[in-house]
This record gives sequence, C-alpha cells and structure tokens, in this order.
Amino acid sequence: MDRHVIIVGSGLGGLVCGYILAKNGYRITILEKNAQLGGCLQNFVRRGVKFETGMHYIGGMEEGQTLYKFFRYLSLLPNVKIRSLDKAAYDIISIAGERFSFANGKENFVESLAKHFPDERRSLQRYMQTIEDVAGQSPLCSIRPMDSIALLSPGYVRQSASEFIESITANSLLQQVLAGNLPLYAGAKGKTPLYIHALINNFYNQSAYRIVGGSDAIAQSLARSIRAMGGSVRACSQAVAICCDDSKATGVALEGGEVVSGDCFISNIHPLRTVELLPDTHLIRKSYRQRIASLQNTVSNFTVYIRFKKNAVPYLNSNLYHYREPNVWEVGDYSRSTWPSSFLYMHLCSAIDQQHAEAAILMAYMNFEEVAQWKSTRIGQRGDDYEAFKQQKAERMLEELEKQMPNTRASIEQYYTSTPLTYRDYTGTENGSMYGILRSCSELMQTTVSQRTKIPNLFQTGQNINSHGMLGVIIGAIITAGELLGINTIINQVREAQP
Repeated sequence: MDRHVIIVGSGLGGLVCGYILAKNGYRITILEKNAQLGGCLQNFVRRGVKFETGMHYIGGMEEGQTLYKFFRYLSLLPNVKIRSLDKAAYDIISIAGERFSFANGKENFVESLAKHFPDERRSLQRYMQTIEDVAGQSPLCSIRPMDSIALLSPGYVRQSASEFIESITANSLLQQVLAGNLPLYAGAKGKTPLYIHALINNFYNQSAYRIVGGSDAIAQSLARSIRAMGGSVRACSQAVAICCDDSKATGVALEGGEVVSGDCFISNIHPLRTVELLPDTHLIRKSYRQRIASLQNTVSNFTVYIRFKKNAVPYLNSNLYHYREPNVWEVGDYSRSTWPSSFLYMHLCSAIDQQHAEAAILMAYMNFEEVAQWKSTRIGQRGDDYEAFKQQKAERMLEELEKQMPNTRASIEQYYTSTPLTYRDYTGTENGSMYGILRSCSELMQTTVSQRTKIPNLFQTGQNINSHGMLGVIIGAIITAGELLGINTIINQVREAQP
C-alpha cells in the first residue's frame, strides 16, 4: 500500500492517527506550524526547569487498565516514565476552608468522602456505580469490538453533569465536592453532558499519574515511531490552505508556496481553523461553515509557571483544586474584582523519587475578553501594558495560593506567565479555549463535530472530535483512523498488542 495521508497538526490526535496508519502501511506526512511538536503536549524550559503547558496528569495507567493498553499498542510504555499520585488523595478539593480527598478505587473514593458525609454513603455509592456504568458502556473505553456505531444510553448523553450530581444528593456541599475537579473539562452548568464528567472521573479514579520529565516525551516517542516506519513529521510547516478539486482534497499549501499532495487528509486543528483553510467550494456548505463559526468554546485560562528555590518546597503528590466559595460551577462568571475565585495548583515531576518540588503550575479560568485588546499582537511583541497586566494577575494568584499554602511565596525563585493569547497562538484553539468546543446536552447534535466532512477524503481528529484529554483524544484518533482501516481492525490490534 502506498496511499499517502497528510495530517495537519502534530497534537496528540494527529500523532496517534499517524502512528496507527503508518503501522498499517500508509505513507504519512505530518505538518506542524510550530517549531515544537505536540500541541498540548508541548513543554518549555526556563533555566533548566521544564514546564508542562497542557497535559498535566493522566489516569488508567496500571497494567490492564484502559490507557495502559493504548500506550502499549502505541509503543509508548518504554519511553514514557510515570509516577503515581497519592492513591488516598490524587485530587484534593478545597472549598470555603474545608478539604476533601478523592481516593483511587470505587470503594476507597466512597470511604474517603463518607468520612465528611456519613449520611451520604448510599449517594456516593450510586454516584460511583453510575460513573463505572458509563465507562463500561463505551466500547472504546473498554476496548471491545463494535458491531455498529455504538451510542451511550440517552440518559448519559442528554442529562447534564450538574443535573446528575444534583439527582444523586440533596447535600449542597457534597454536590460542589463531586464537581470539584471540573477544570479537567471546563464544565458548564446545565450544558456539559454527564458522559463527559463520568468518563473523565472514571479514568482518574482507576489510577492517577504524573509523567516524569514532561508529556513531550509522548509526542517525541510517537514522532520517532512514525519516522522509523517511513513517515515524515515536519515542524515549522504552516498550512495556509487545503487545496481541492471538484470532488476531493488534493493537497496542503504551505507558507512559502510549497504544496504537499496526498490521497487522504486529516485535520488535527480546531474545526474553525480547518474551515478557514478550505476554499469556497460546493463541497462545504455555507450552513456548515456558519455552524462551526457559531459554536461556543470552553473558557481559557491564566497560568503562573513557578520555579522554586532548591530544596525549599516538599513535593506535593496531589492536585489541589481550590474554591473560595461553594460555587464551583460559577467560577467562570467572575468579575475583575473577585478574580481569581478558584485555582488549580500542582507540582511537576522531574524524577521518580522526587522529594522536593522544582516547579509548579498555578491555573485559573480567564475569559478571552480580558486580553482582547492585544489580540492582533504577536508573541513577544505585545507591549509594556500587557506585561504589566500579566504581572498584576500573577501577583493576585500568588496571594491566593499563599493563603492556602503558607510560606510558598518566599520559596519562589522566579515565575513566568501565560494568558489566553499564549494558548491561542501555540495551540490554534479559538480564543485560547482550554478544551475546544463546548458540548451541550440540550444541543448535542449541533455541538458535536464529526470526524467526517463532506469532502470524502478529508477527516478531522483532536480534542474537538469525540472528547478531550489523553484518553478522549486517543479514542477520537482511533475513530478517525478507523475511517480508513475499519475501527474493529484497530481495536483488535490494541487487544492483541504485546509489551
């Protein structure tokens, strides 16, 4: 087989598609606009310390669990080192002065929260059983062959995560706690479907790990494998157009004039960016373009990247989600005077046996409107007022962190920052959205973007197809690659993969 597949974008979805198709005999070319591969797997280094930009921790990585099987199939296990988070408290939810721990395992999760809510044990058991049932119903999460396009139960798809949690318990504080890690999916009250909340929470409840030395190891490993199978992975290759004839896509035009021709094409960029690359052709209806342009995207964020003084801060083997008030679903509706009313704080892992933290990430929601005045500027050329804005925001976040983690401020050697503009420019998401298109349980068809397009040899993948996060994007890539190979061919290869 010598069919040539061109993939635009080297995020996780594009790399996984490239690996699967190369493994099955396709000739692969991946085109990445940035100097660094990986999309949300990108890392950066400051004064010898590496920082994550997107993929902060992963789940399901113990032998026999879902992501472990995918990593084995993708030849990632030898190249990606991981360290388990605290099994008794992989996530800590801090709400209005109280702290609650999420423990790995269904029974442990229930017991940990039942200490705080002894009258809610049955509610917690029902909650965890539903989480498990949703994951079990998904053939790709359980890696079993599909006889047809499998759909989750309508109740899991049409009910919002917030409505589900409220149906489980009338205890308002427990409702907030169960939704406390919603920055993992930028959940919106009354909109985010139950299945997204359930699949993500089941994923991390199986097991939770940090990637030692940075998630860019995943991108580098996949790129090496693709090249070893004869494929090409090209950085600094900005796509400016997808060329089409009367019936199909024919090539990708690059900045500088080169056109890379192929037989099939996969876009691993935001669907709106894909539409912008397409010519005004009868193959893509105006109504489709308008729908993609009108879709709401998830909120963006402001991040402080902290470099600590040597041996000054003990390594925290948990993730801290803090909320000043018990209103976790509303933290994106802040005013400038109340920001930040919440944050996510986590240490980065640079060694399996790490005792002291070298670096940490401190994140808070931020709406794009706050930086819109600089939207036409370029990275590194946004001006002094932008730098002052970032410093002011960072200091406010560090003040909030100090209240929850006393003496942290004095242990900081230096910090760096990113805004929605940074995220927009490095990942190509609309307005720096953390997780791309916001899915709504009341408008599921309208907010769902298919891997197929009306152009028969052009497909899509990435966090906007299927779901986001490590597991969601890999499953989405399998669905996309399955358009060329047959999805059960891939599922059987995953099941049969050897270490």
